[in-house]
Amino acid sequence: MQSRMSKRGLVHYRGLFLMISILGIGGMFQYGFHISVMNSPSPYIKQFINQSWIERYETPVPERTLTFIWSMIVSVFSIGGLIGSTASGYLMGIAGKKKCQLFNCFLPLISTGLMGLSLKAGYFEMIMVGRFLSGFYAGLGVNIHAHYAGECAPRKLRGFLNTTGPLFVTLGKLCGQIVGLREIFGTESRWPLLLLVTGVTSLVQLVALPFFPESPPYLLLNKGDKEGCVRALKQLWGDRDHQVHIEEMLKEQTAIKKSRNMSVLELLRDPSQRWQLFVMIGMILSLQLSGANAIYFYSYDVFQGAGFPQDQITYVSLGVGAFEFVSAMICSLLIDSFGRKILILGGYGLMVLTLGLLTVTLSLQSTYTWMPNCSVALIFLFIFLYGAGPAGATVSTCVEIFSQTPRVPAFVISGCFSWVGLYILGMIFPYVVETLQQYCFILFIVVILISSTLIFLLVPETKGKSISQISEEFNKLNFRKKRLLNKATDLQYDLSTKL
Repeated sequence: MQSRMSKRGLVHYRGLFLMISILGIGGMFQYGFHISVMNSPSPYIKQFINQSWIERYETPVPERTLTFIWSMIVSVFSIGGLIGSTASGYLMGIAGKKKCQLFNCFLPLISTGLMGLSLKAGYFEMIMVGRFLSGFYAGLGVNIHAHYAGECAPRKLRGFLNTTGPLFVTLGKLCGQIVGLREIFGTESRWPLLLLVTGVTSLVQLVALPFFPESPPYLLLNKGDKEGCVRALKQLWGDRDHQVHIEEMLKEQTAIKKSRNMSVLELLRDPSQRWQLFVMIGMILSLQLSGANAIYFYSYDVFQGAGFPQDQITYVSLGVGAFEFVSAMICSLLIDSFGRKILILGGYGLMVLTLGLLTVTLSLQSTYTWMPNCSVALIFLFIFLYGAGPAGATVSTCVEIFSQTPRVPAFVISGCFSWVGLYILGMIFPYVVETLQQYCFILFIVVILISSTLIFLLVPETKGKSISQISEEFNKLNFRKKRLLNKATDLQYDLSTKL
């Protein structure tokens, strides 16, 4: 009987689920897609760069120049992402989430055209410009998705909807690997069509998103449109009485006294948000330094050592991407039952054990014939633990610890750390691996242990709590000195009274 009631309850939110699906293919999906899509066509793009160089200068491109051009094509995505993420707060404050995402839909169409025509035009610079635009709309889309989904989510589905971001990221990675197969676009003649997927998904979003409303809190708190907020709630949450939810939003408005856009500088100066910022930055950096990049870097060598033929390693790597997508789905189903903190700490704890075992198996790779198979199994296990635990739960926690007003600048700061961290890791990580080899995982183990300890001590469980309840828990840290001073004053007053 209870399951029937829950199913009926979920039917009311079908408009919300459909909107999140449309939103995801133009936001987080684009980010994941562009992370993985350039791996397969890299030999053909380098060959195209050399060919166009010969046509211009009648000499092959020098090796160092080719390496520099290729690194620029890869890294310019992070630069575009940093700019897009930084500009997201200003753009969303002016136009709102919905309009901002609609304008963002045009950029993938432009970047798709640039990359698609680059081979015929003979200019590899078009790929570089296309990658920059891809980074810009991915950085902007990631922040829009996180805000839009977080603000449209009812409390009982908040964890699930916040984890749709990582879910669409993994779906994008998987699609990038699939279209890069030689049976599809991973050939010398078809690689310019790789970005066709992003153009199609953006076109679908451009057509469908206008039928959905702006987020209800934005309409009520930022625009003062109560009627529009009610209409949006009925479209997304079902045609019911939502007065309780509206009153809860108004309480938040009363708590912040007036709803207005907060700048990044104002947020940095606000003592009531200080520890929320520390927690968010620490959790984002913990994700980046958890060893996921190292796992993907080592996967090719491990699969090769396990005896997989070179032409089959691409398909095994595709299996890793599919495994990550499944784990992200599992996280979205578990997060509202188990809570965010349990998934993060439990995932990190098992990841430490997995990385320790992987260090041992990689060290004994050539000693026992069956050891490479153990390394393969551990790689799949690590990806599963990462996706089912910290990857999704961290994003959900970071969205939920901020109220409406500081959430936009908070994610601007988060985006800056994410994109700068991605760029730095891409530049220095190969040297770290080259120096430490498999023992680089020990560094990640230390990082995870330190971050897990801090998360256990500082991060409250946000499951089922309102923003005012979460803020009260953080205020114990934000105003700790003031509380201690008040206690000391009261104690001194009591002593003087007794005397």
